[in-house]
Amino acid sequence: MTSEKLNLNSLKIELPNSCILRPATAQDRMAILLLVLKALLDPTQLRWQQFWVIESHQQIIACGQLRQLNDVEELGSLVVSRAWRGQGLGTILVQHLIQQSTKPLYLECLGKRLADFYTRFGFVPVEFLDLPASLKPKFGISNGAKIILKIPVIFMYCDRKFNP
Repeated sequence: MTSEKLNLNSLKIELPNSCILRPATAQDRMAILLLVLKALLDPTQLRWQQFWVIESHQQIIACGQLRQLNDVEELGSLVVSRAWRGQGLGTILVQHLIQQSTKPLYLECLGKRLADFYTRFGFVPVEFLDLPASLKPKFGISNGAKIILKIPVIFMYCDRKFNP
């Protein structure tokens, strides 16, 4: 294991005292949508039932979705409110979503900085052609933007060898 790839159990980050990690409820739908929109992420295919949220004083400050497909899962819509960044909330959410996943796990992200973040959890880059067929319709739009507009989209797969 390289220094960039960490065992999830070695990530000793704890939630701040005022924060709670919990499954999303129907009442969280608007807060999730607003976080996703503020982060300029894709607001389509948001299903509150697939989200986990972190709240502080009854306000949603972070969220992430474990999107269910027939044969795989997608980690998506990971957002931490700007005021709460740098406190490990993204790490806590990614760690939790990986632990909740039961199928091969994929994601798409923009740029090397985010890809480096996900590499810490055992995600590895994968070519579009090597993605499962169930992801290609959704990721195909991003792949088109990558090719035509040179947007730095990176597709990744979670290699659980690094996350026993």
